[in-house]
Amino acid sequence: MTDLSPAAQAVLNAYQLAPIEDELTAAAVLRAAADQVLPETTTPWNSTLTPMISALTPMISAGEVRAKFLAIATELEGQ
Repeated sequence: MTDLSPAAQAVLNAYQLAPIEDELTAAAVLRAAADQVLPETTTPWNSTLTPMISALTPMISAGEVRAKFLAIATELEGQ
């Protein structure tokens, strides 16, 4: 097995470590993928923002978000 990117490894770990129930596994994988594609950031005043709504980070387009999810999926399919 080749080394995975941190994003793909996080998603694979979520899948492998999730409870063995389809709904819970799917939810864990989706949360891990979302955390890798659009991680929450902590502001100096300890609140959290996602990059899409934060004035502190550059805007990211829907196409870029989709491309990041698909890149993780493509990498995992290659295993």
